[in-house]
Amino acid sequence: MQHVNRRHFLAAATAAAAAAATAQTPGTDDAATARRLGQPTAKLLMVHADDAGMCHSVNLATAEALLSGGVHSASIMMPCPWVSEFAETARAHPDLDLGLHLTLTSEWKYYRWGPVAPREKVPGLLDKEGFLHRDVRSAATSATPAEVALELRAQIDKARQFGIKFTHVDTHMGTLYARPDYFDVYTAVAREAGVPCMIPRPTAAAAAEMKEYPITAEMLTKKESQGFVLLDRLVTGVPGRSIPERAESYRKFLKGLQPGVTKLIVHLAKDDAEIRAVTNNWEARWADFNFFTSPESKRLMSELAIKSVTYRELGRLKT
Repeated sequence: MQHVNRRHFLAAATAAAAAAATAQTPGTDDAATARRLGQPTAKLLMVHADDAGMCHSVNLATAEALLSGGVHSASIMMPCPWVSEFAETARAHPDLDLGLHLTLTSEWKYYRWGPVAPREKVPGLLDKEGFLHRDVRSAATSATPAEVALELRAQIDKARQFGIKFTHVDTHMGTLYARPDYFDVYTAVAREAGVPCMIPRPTAAAAAEMKEYPITAEMLTKKESQGFVLLDRLVTGVPGRSIPERAESYRKFLKGLQPGVTKLIVHLAKDDAEIRAVTNNWEARWADFNFFTSPESKRLMSELAIKSVTYRELGRLKT
């Protein structure tokens, strides 16, 4: 199997990311997708919960937040041990806007998972312990695009076998943005599946969000010209860890929201022994759950004339 030299990968990624950080497509319409939805001046927000299926605590919180209406969309990690539990939620509520959180890494210290595809067919995706790599760099310097494609298709096949009617795909830890050839595989499998994938419009804000990845404005624009629906804005996180800190960050975010389709990524969990054992960022996940299931978040969205939007709606814009 052909590997990418780590030093060469980092040099190329750094150079491309630097170019992307200063690039913005001339004349970019920051609300182009909202315009296509017939709401050019509307503030359209998708609060999107990543990591469904990761563990029981995340599943409970994500299902509750979706069913309460405070969170509008979520994506599911098919390689994780608790995915069957969330698949039951998906089957029971086919109206929910649920996607696949295409996963090529397994980042936690003790709680790990491997690929869905047969291990002997994707050796570049495995670390020395036989799990998916812990970090993006390790995955990107070890796995071939062919292995990535095989694993993504295996995750999609598993979702279908579980009866999950997914509306979109996105990428766990941004691994599918780590190399241009991975990005091409990602968009290709989304097109095969007939669903949108997470791609931001090439604005200055998007360049800042994606500064660590070698995906340029030109690459993003090319995908739109090929018929992919782009998010007008993508926000991958806000400052703070505690409930008060995160709540204040989300208040500022909502009050500053501009017209267009904005996707806000959140991570949810209950506060329990399981999530505290799995991850050291449990507090931020519990804080996200608290804010987006609170009366305050719904009140603010109403007062600020913010409307919800989902990938199901974006999917109708496909060309």
